[in-house]
Amino acid sequence: MRIKMYCLCAVILMLGMPMLVLAQVQEDNLVGWWRFDSAEEETGNFGDVVLHGATIEDGQLVVSTDKWAHSLEYTGPDITELTLVSWVSLDSLARTSGSALTLDEVSTDQFCGIVWAERVERQWMPGSSHFRRTADFPNVHTESETGVLHMVAITYRNDNNQYEITGYRNGDSMGSFRRGDLRTWEAGDSEAIWGRRHVNGLSGPGNLSAHIEESRLYNVALSADEVMSLHEGGLTPVEPKGKLATQWGSLKSK
Repeated sequence: MRIKMYCLCAVILMLGMPMLVLAQVQEDNLVGWWRFDSAEEETGNFGDVVLHGATIEDGQLVVSTDKWAHSLEYTGPDITELTLVSWVSLDSLARTSGSALTLDEVSTDQFCGIVWAERVERQWMPGSSHFRRTADFPNVHTESETGVLHMVAITYRNDNNQYEITGYRNGDSMGSFRRGDLRTWEAGDSEAIWGRRHVNGLSGPGNLSAHIEESRLYNVALSADEVMSLHEGGLTPVEPKGKLATQWGSLKSK
């Protein structure tokens, strides 16, 4: 009987450990986290989401042609290595060159984004100012459906003062390339953008027709295993660092 109890406890422990890992992927380096239950950003590093025609409906940010949103007033640590993640459902496959999440510098033209079909139809790509950090992923997926939620992530890792940029779709790698010298986004001069590719004030290029369920910004390049953990964990929340420092966020339900 005692042996059976030990075995049962071991199984419970083994099942519980992956869940703990999934819930805390690089939590200390999560500097932007938007669940779109409201306009608030969960870590406290960004100001509220400002809607420019976009709407928040049933826990999703809805963007479309000329309807976009951004979040300003960044107060967190410097960002040089980074990971952009969005859970996004396309409403249109049209080649519109907008973004599911962009990190942009306010004062100058310096951005990285999860950009839709700017270079190739029906493909996600790493958008950047003047294509300085842009190339086509070697194993990129060509989308064929609307209304299906996918997790898209792009990581930017320092490789001898050059970015190694890797794309992921639903945890699977779309391949990597090396391009662009390192750049830094700082407090007081950084914003997150959805819909537009990037902006100068309140104007800028690109549109996206999509429902965005959640977005995350890390100031570290997640590993392939960590990206897969995010996908396998679905929308498993981590602990909000700014507003709810002692309480786990509630699991988002549709």
